[in-house]
Amino acid sequence: MSTTQNIVNPADLSVCATVEFLEVEEVDELIHRAHHRYPSWRAMTPHDRRQLLLAFAREVRDHCEELAEAEMRSAGHPITSARGEALGVADVIEYFAGFPEHPSGRQIPVAGGIDVTFREPLGVVGVIVPWNFPMLIASWGFAPALAAGNTVVLKPAEATPLSALILERLALNAGFPEGVFQVAPGRGDSAGWRLATNELVRKVCFTGSTRVGKQIMAGCADQMKRVTLELGGKSANIIFGDADVEAAAKAAPFAVFDNAGQDCCARSRLLVDRAIYDDFLPIFLEATASIIVGDPHDDRTQMGPLISAQQLARVQGYVAEAEVIYQVPNVLTKGYYFAPTVLSGADASAPSCREEIFGPVVSVVPFDTEAEALQIANDSIYGLSGSVWTRDLSRALRVVRQLESGNLSVNSNSSVRYSTPFGGFKGSGIGRELGPDALDAFTEVKNVFIAIEEEKG
Repeated sequence: MSTTQNIVNPADLSVCATVEFLEVEEVDELIHRAHHRYPSWRAMTPHDRRQLLLAFAREVRDHCEELAEAEMRSAGHPITSARGEALGVADVIEYFAGFPEHPSGRQIPVAGGIDVTFREPLGVVGVIVPWNFPMLIASWGFAPALAAGNTVVLKPAEATPLSALILERLALNAGFPEGVFQVAPGRGDSAGWRLATNELVRKVCFTGSTRVGKQIMAGCADQMKRVTLELGGKSANIIFGDADVEAAAKAAPFAVFDNAGQDCCARSRLLVDRAIYDDFLPIFLEATASIIVGDPHDDRTQMGPLISAQQLARVQGYVAEAEVIYQVPNVLTKGYYFAPTVLSGADASAPSCREEIFGPVVSVVPFDTEAEALQIANDSIYGLSGSVWTRDLSRALRVVRQLESGNLSVNSNSSVRYSTPFGGFKGSGIGRELGPDALDAFTEVKNVFIAIEEEKG
């Protein structure tokens, strides 16, 4: 039977909610319900499915403040950031609402007849999301899955199930049939693992650590179950000597300290051309010092706490073994707060320069040549995101083509747009989310040949 779990506010350590966590048998019930509902959802006309998705997006917009409050209380996000994330969920749903009415098959010239392809939905899709951006990352999975005609069981992270439960209610308010979109709060090793191993689930989207991603992939392998994995990162922000130094330095702090550094796209390795290092560093440190760390309720707050005591201890451990260049002073101590911290990256092979810390910590690494910058940037098991700052277009194109990363930006630190593909190289994952091709991950290609008899007589 289900058990109750207290949800802790990481900003003040108060219990902000109590949630029932499902056991394996109860997760199976949700999966069976989704499987039973799948044929009718798949058969719904594209127009009707689109209208339901648009109604869902309207519900999200109408309940933006409720969703933001839930994310603030359980994940510690500053309220202004949380509001933007709630509106982002609505944007994602609206973007994919347009897909059901767009034909996606092809007609292929062949001899003796005609050949056409159809993109068919898979069935039940399990979406397993992390605690760093709970509702936004959830929408990246459930919105295209639903648009493609699949039913969805969403497993939120143990620490942050509140916004997912609200979204489930809003989908029903919008007119979704029961069983089409369900939430399964629970432990990862029971509720999450069951999505990987239940044979009625035909696809799993997982966002989280590379270690757990490998386990999910192994759980899906026995049934040849399709997976999309969006995993860790240790992204490089490369500043070349010909860059706009002031613009790059002022932009760099929020490329890593946003969401207290709990972002797989965080540019946590700051590679700076030695020729401009002495000019760059003071501007960067001044911009870092200006970050407002505080109460997530306050509209002025730019950075809140880490998610848990475990995560705080992890970050502290990395910093204790490194050389600190600068740390923002006078940060709150009641919750799981950790000050934005700048480390020396003189030793680019140090654990703090190579391993994903997932906290507000950046290593500043000097380099002398373009080749050296590329070598340092690519010397990682990860390859999710990164930035290149230069005024030389040829250099920009040359470097981005050689960087082993799925999402790159030039003279910008932007990683995610809902209308473009998102995903990683190497240990950062398998597959792509978002963008015009996202529905490919939630459908199977069916090829049909229709013979045409030759005219007689």
